[in-house]
Amino acid sequence: MPKTIFNSSEKSNFILNMTEEQFSKLASRGLAIAMLMTPLFTLVPEITDKATYAFSAGGLVAGGVIAMIIAIIALMKKYIGKRLIIPMGAMLIMELWGVFSLVKGVDLGISFYGYPERGEGLLALIFYFCFFISASALKRESAIKTVIDGVVGVGLLNSIVGLIQIFSGQLSHYKHIYIDIRANAASGLSMSPLFLAMVLTLSLSAALISFIASDNKKRSIGMLVCAALFSFVMMYTYSFIGFCGLAFALIAAVAAVFALKAPKKKLISIPVSIAAAAGAVALVFAGAIGGIDSYRLYDGRILWWADGYMRASASGNFDSRVIDIDDTYDVYSYMNSRAMDVIENNPLVGTGPDQLAFALIRVTEEDAGKYSDISDLISSQLGVFDKVYNEYLYAAATRGIASAVFFALTVLSAVILGLKAFRRRLTAESFTVFILALGGVLIFLVGCSSIPFAPVFWVAAGAACADIKTEKQKKAEIKSTKKSKA
Repeated sequence: MPKTIFNSSEKSNFILNMTEEQFSKLASRGLAIAMLMTPLFTLVPEITDKATYAFSAGGLVAGGVIAMIIAIIALMKKYIGKRLIIPMGAMLIMELWGVFSLVKGVDLGISFYGYPERGEGLLALIFYFCFFISASALKRESAIKTVIDGVVGVGLLNSIVGLIQIFSGQLSHYKHIYIDIRANAASGLSMSPLFLAMVLTLSLSAALISFIASDNKKRSIGMLVCAALFSFVMMYTYSFIGFCGLAFALIAAVAAVFALKAPKKKLISIPVSIAAAAGAVALVFAGAIGGIDSYRLYDGRILWWADGYMRASASGNFDSRVIDIDDTYDVYSYMNSRAMDVIENNPLVGTGPDQLAFALIRVTEEDAGKYSDISDLISSQLGVFDKVYNEYLYAAATRGIASAVFFALTVLSAVILGLKAFRRRLTAESFTVFILALGGVLIFLVGCSSIPFAPVFWVAAGAACADIKTEKQKKAEIKSTKKSKA
């Protein structure tokens, strides 16, 4: 007899009567679409100057609402098991602590909605929680496979746009990464080349492992082509993150061959990816890309001048008297050091979500009153930045040390659960999402969260935690059910 609420019809209570198979299919497809929402919405500000990147936040809202609906269904169906108490509990505490940080922030609107060109206020954190819950409730390996394909799809969409940016300089705010440097850097639909490098780290890892694990010839070829494309485009982010991401993905691919006991010929994916990356660098040295004829890292100029200052108006210009903007180590270490100072002064609740720059501004109230817009005030301040490319430090600086601790506990427990899930199930899907979760945790050491990257990471981390029964467990349940009926 089908379940109903208040004697309503069976059709109107499809959620109550939904099987695990039906839920997993619906949820995985919904999450794949949700991950694509932010990049798809970002097409608008890339195509026309009439829209800002605040429009991209609408994509996060659209994807977040999809994830929220799936999460509510999962909770109604009681698909969230006890094994998820630590990561779920830690993330929930992180969210709740964010409320205290929000109240203490300089601007409540920014605290909740995020800085206009960034969009990572408390609302974004709530949506990330929904992505995580929804993915952790999946109950079928086929659903995990759909999520993995979604991660590859996000990378493919970004890379196709990235190719246009690389070879034409169009659809991009990074044709020039400094006044006199025309490098045609690729940002895809990720708002920044550095954010694109983070996205492609996960997409490349997913594509390589999918190639290694697949017995289907068409799927294998498709994944290998995607891997080569991702490796090629990643080099045009001109970033340390890009090289770290490429190295991680290649190591993960080698590990996949042995962990999944795949044919050794699958290792061909390694030289293919390296060749694609080398080809990208060679084109730069040949003078075929932009207006440069040598390859180097431009992390400092991209994150501080091209992104924070020119595109987002969320940072002031860099102070050349204090840092060497072309020394990647100097830039990152300087930002980390300043972030530590902010944490020391605001250890409990931080500066408020997405408001790091406010703590670095040195201006009197009288001078501040001369500016009608907060972005004009920030842009006028030399040496002010709004992002620290270490998410753990950034979380502590903007939301307090407690929030950073629970954030770290969430992601580390997700990785541990992912490893345990792979050891129990020994499937390609469980291995892939474990690697994606691990990749995100490591890349956060040299990168920061953003609305294009975070949904992909939180879906992968949630999928790594998913409690999926092995074939042996399913058979035991069927046998038990038959005995009880008899």
